[in-house]
Amino acid sequence: MEAESTERGAAALKLQFAPFCSALEAGFWQQLTQKKLNDFRLDESPKNIKGYYYNGDAAGLPTRLTLEFSAFDVDGASPARCCPASGTLYNTNTLEAFKTTDKKALLDKAANEIWSTIQSGAVLEDSSILNKFILLTFAITVCVYDPCTLPQHPGWPLRNVLVLLAKQWGSQLDVLEVLCFRDRTLQGSRSIQHSIIFRVKLPDLTASAVCPKSVGWEKNPKGAMGPRSVNLSECMDPKRLVDKVVSTRCLLLGAGTLGCNVARTLMIAEGYNMSIPMPGHPVNFSELTMAQARQDVEQLEKLISEHDVVFLLMDTRESRWLPTVIAASQRKLIVNAALGFDTFVVMRHGLKKPKDSQSEETRPMSYDFGSFSGASLFSNIPGHRLGCYFCNDVVAPGDSTRDRTPDQQCTVSRPGLAMIAGALAVELMVSILQHPEGGYAVASSSDDRMNEPPTSLGLVPHQIRGFLSRFDNVLPASLAFDKCTACSLIVLDNYERDGFQFLAKVFNSSHSFLEDQTGLTLLHQETQAAEVRLFITLCVLMFTFRPEPDVTVPSL
Repeated sequence: MEAESTERGAAALKLQFAPFCSALEAGFWQQLTQKKLNDFRLDESPKNIKGYYYNGDAAGLPTRLTLEFSAFDVDGASPARCCPASGTLYNTNTLEAFKTTDKKALLDKAANEIWSTIQSGAVLEDSSILNKFILLTFAITVCVYDPCTLPQHPGWPLRNVLVLLAKQWGSQLDVLEVLCFRDRTLQGSRSIQHSIIFRVKLPDLTASAVCPKSVGWEKNPKGAMGPRSVNLSECMDPKRLVDKVVSTRCLLLGAGTLGCNVARTLMIAEGYNMSIPMPGHPVNFSELTMAQARQDVEQLEKLISEHDVVFLLMDTRESRWLPTVIAASQRKLIVNAALGFDTFVVMRHGLKKPKDSQSEETRPMSYDFGSFSGASLFSNIPGHRLGCYFCNDVVAPGDSTRDRTPDQQCTVSRPGLAMIAGALAVELMVSILQHPEGGYAVASSSDDRMNEPPTSLGLVPHQIRGFLSRFDNVLPASLAFDKCTACSLIVLDNYERDGFQFLAKVFNSSHSFLEDQTGLTLLHQETQAAEVRLFITLCVLMFTFRPEPDVTVPSL
């Protein structure tokens, strides 16, 4: 119907109307499914349904006619502040019937019904008749959860479903529409586009009492009917299971309380008496001290190359620097343990990828933190991107024993702390070694404690930080720092190119040398400049908004 609005003294303007947009909620389809299976079955006669519309939607939204789970309860109340609309459902059994339905005839029929109620005045008693609508649907009779991925063939579960349909309703069904539903999530995107729909002609088995012929024995890899064999020695043979752990060679650097407790949980041990040169501890006092430092470095390099896992169990922070650099360069796994008075940290260092396969590490590891979303910033970090002991520091290691009393130079801790940390360090190593990806395993965090563990031995965390005062442990994970003074690519490149000459500069210089090399000095300067700019901005704001002396400003 059309209406025209005229305005005196102006040209006639045609009045236009915004049509409804159907909004069928998931609850409606669930109710339709139940009605189709239990009540309607093959009945295609019209069914009365009810919808509603609302006049309070935000600007820009379409005019919606909503059908929800209560659509088949035509006598039920509509939601508050909503106007009811009565309708008719035409549900067809086949796709052909859906396509060949005379839509114009249905529309004319509904229009005549509205017109007759207007003529009779019945619409004055029930104005919802004016909003009558038609819903034409095609409900697929059979929908199967299909595990198959072939583009033209369904999976095995459909076979027996078709036998059931042929036995129970074969006399009523001739051609059946089947939907093989497939749900795939790939790279964060969910898709059902690979689902398939096809027609099946069913035989009539309603009068048959004979069991149909059966098939189903799985063929072997050769395509013949025969047994299949599985080699379980890799995961069930005790000798092969312990071979990897037993043959693992561990290098323990540090033979104090912590080192002795780690050694107790391992097997065969061999000791070496050596010194580890450290940043901020000069070795250029004489040619003899330089030669001794060179010999110590060469011995440490040789020991690390001969072992699979390196434990850092020393007292000072700077004593861990040289083994970290050498092990990172040689792609060796490092397990680090450090103690406080009642706190400890046990962590694995990120294991660099092999030099011949580190295509994505040809540049410094300056990750775009904006590309990480929320929780994903510190979860699911692969092993080659994990940070080391120095990655969380913004200053280079130096002489931490200078100007300290003897009791300050030695860590004083609670009596059981070294035993706890030492045991956890060995358990962390075992968990890493039995993981299929080894040192490249994705780091587990505290959020993963309630999830299914990735291996039979449980989680494989990046760090274990313990607090004995609360008898509590947390499992944080952190990314490698592109300006790290130990494992960054610029430090490793200098070490691999210049060798002992680069190390000697680190030993004999203050911490500023490493900070200059890695860019930490520039980072400090930029931070200070930003603080100065912020201070100047605040001062300008204070003077700009400073009240006059005779103005009273209420205190906040």
